[in-house]
Amino acid sequence: MTRRTFAIGDIHGERAALDQLLTLLPPLTADDTLVFIGDYVDRGADAAGVIDLVRELQRELPAKVVPLRGNHEDKWIQCWDDPDIGFLLPGSNGCGATFRSFVGAPSLKPGESVVGDEFVRLLDVKAWLPDDVLAWMKSLACWYEDEHAIYVHAGLQASDGAWRHPRDTNPVHLLWGRAPAFFKSYAGKRVVFGHTPVNDLPEIPPAREVGGFLDRREVWVRGDLVGIDTGSGKGGVLSAVELPACRVYDTRVETPV
Repeated sequence: MTRRTFAIGDIHGERAALDQLLTLLPPLTADDTLVFIGDYVDRGADAAGVIDLVRELQRELPAKVVPLRGNHEDKWIQCWDDPDIGFLLPGSNGCGATFRSFVGAPSLKPGESVVGDEFVRLLDVKAWLPDDVLAWMKSLACWYEDEHAIYVHAGLQASDGAWRHPRDTNPVHLLWGRAPAFFKSYAGKRVVFGHTPVNDLPEIPPAREVGGFLDRREVWVRGDLVGIDTGSGKGGVLSAVELPACRVYDTRVETPV
């Protein structure tokens, strides 16, 4: 039996979307692997719930569960000791939503921000982000590889006209990279990545089949690259890909015929 790997894209605090997506996957066995590409927090209303569920899956699923670190987890690790207002303040980063999720405050309304005394509380990350959550974030690997693909949050590092393997790549590129050349010219073992929303990736010609994917749905596929950040937390859907079957699952609402 072929070992299956299911990779789930950036969740960004959308616990309900993750719950829905998991119900769409086939039952997972001890021969399967479930990879999370990172960015569990920020923007969506239930970052705490997302982390609780992913950690529960690590404990209870028969499948191997591999949660990777995203750039948002990376910044929260930094902000534990050195709050970065440049990351915490912009509403587009969604940090206020994570703060409210962990302290049990009402979810932010559209367009609402954490301001004043509440923002001062947010800056004191040690006072509200649980120690065990920080330890979990620190434990997350920056990449994973199996027979089907390499899995990273963002991208790889270029060196002398080639792309370095993740073991030889500076973690900054794995977590934060958005090099246009990577999206346009990478060739090699298949890489599954998130971080850059598919709507911001280079346009690819429509085709019935791309890279083995008969139905791409919202997922971006170019040659050996598969981008799976389909906008969860930004009004989009949450997606997963199954390898080697090249099957896509997502949380879009199907319109009855």
